[in-house]
Amino acid sequence: MRRVAAACLVGSAIEYYDFLIYGTAAALVFPTVFFPRLGSTLGTIAAMATFATAFLSRPLGAAVFGYFGDRLGRKKTLIATLLIMAVSTVSVGLVPSTAAIGAAAPLILIVLRLMQGFAVGGEWAGSALLSAEYAPAGKRGRYGMFTLLGAGTAAVLSSLTFLGVNFSIGEKSAAFMQWGWRLPFLFSAGLIGIALYVRLNIDETPVFAEEKARDLVPKAPLGELWRLQRREILLAGGSLLGGFGFGYLGHTYLLIYANSHLGYTRGFIWSVGALTGLVSIATVAASATLSDLVGRRRLMLLGWSLLLPWAFVVMPLLNTRNPALYVVAVVGMAVGGAIGSGPTAAFIPELFATRYRYSGSALALNLAGVIGGALPPLLAGTLVATYGSWAIGVMLAVLVVASLVCTYLLPETNGTTLGVGRDGLAR
Repeated sequence: MRRVAAACLVGSAIEYYDFLIYGTAAALVFPTVFFPRLGSTLGTIAAMATFATAFLSRPLGAAVFGYFGDRLGRKKTLIATLLIMAVSTVSVGLVPSTAAIGAAAPLILIVLRLMQGFAVGGEWAGSALLSAEYAPAGKRGRYGMFTLLGAGTAAVLSSLTFLGVNFSIGEKSAAFMQWGWRLPFLFSAGLIGIALYVRLNIDETPVFAEEKARDLVPKAPLGELWRLQRREILLAGGSLLGGFGFGYLGHTYLLIYANSHLGYTRGFIWSVGALTGLVSIATVAASATLSDLVGRRRLMLLGWSLLLPWAFVVMPLLNTRNPALYVVAVVGMAVGGAIGSGPTAAFIPELFATRYRYSGSALALNLAGVIGGALPPLLAGTLVATYGSWAIGVMLAVLVVASLVCTYLLPETNGTTLGVGRDGLAR
């Protein structure tokens, strides 16, 4: 279990690290490097659009890797997602600027971003299944937390990496804009090497191995999934919308807002990001572990309930231009999101039958990713320019209400046995 936990943590941390450094760079660097002629507002919207393109390929990745994960196994599929993510992320750090090669630069960036999204489409679900299908039934939340801890770990790593580059080069220097921002992408190669080593040294999950030994592996997992559990896909995806909305908006558009509208330095923003990551780690660990005792749904509903009023508090707190209240706003987002998200690495896999558990988990997650992860950062700039910052609160509140309703409509899964019956269904 220690090796499995390490494989889940390291792989998930790589996934979120790659996404977070891209989101950070898209917010603070890419408008100047890749869209210099569009001006501040349009350049920011264009940069956020490249961030959002990854969510277009995530459902495709979910379908493809879900199929292979349910047919060939969890381990092989997770190695494939990691390698594709490695190539695309490191390559982002090597893309020449628009000043150097013209319009080809943002086009290359978009292609690499689509590759990232394709790989991530199967990563989280596979990592969650790895822990869920190995862990003892009474400790599935506890071990599932390692997949979720990747987000907080990545927030700390990405913030500290950018801080290190910032302090050594200077955030306003020409060197930072020319090549300094590339270093976090190139550094990810070392982290990926560690993750690959760990994943190569674990065995296939016992649940899938049993299914394969009994010749219960499905030939068309997606077809069975949609025919038998489409309701669970839609509701599981909906249950994650609020957490996605707060998480991705906080790591993309709100960075731009804090820097360009509120005048905070990048160094301060990244320092708060590292603090937020540490808070997220502690809160996720507590929520995930507690879910084995009190249930998954109860803690998820608690987390989303905390985020609902916070949706209307965040922007007013930021607009005070008080650095202490900025910290309160951002950390409050992390606490509510971590409480609600903590049990999900156990909750989502427990909803689906073994025969198509990978496909179901991946599709549910990436449904939430498209709506809750891609749209808020893309719409935020337009909403603020058209209606004012209060509109962001309304957008976040709508996502949280959807999560509350969908979570309420799903059954409690704590205590579910992920065994394989003659019909291939979990019992």
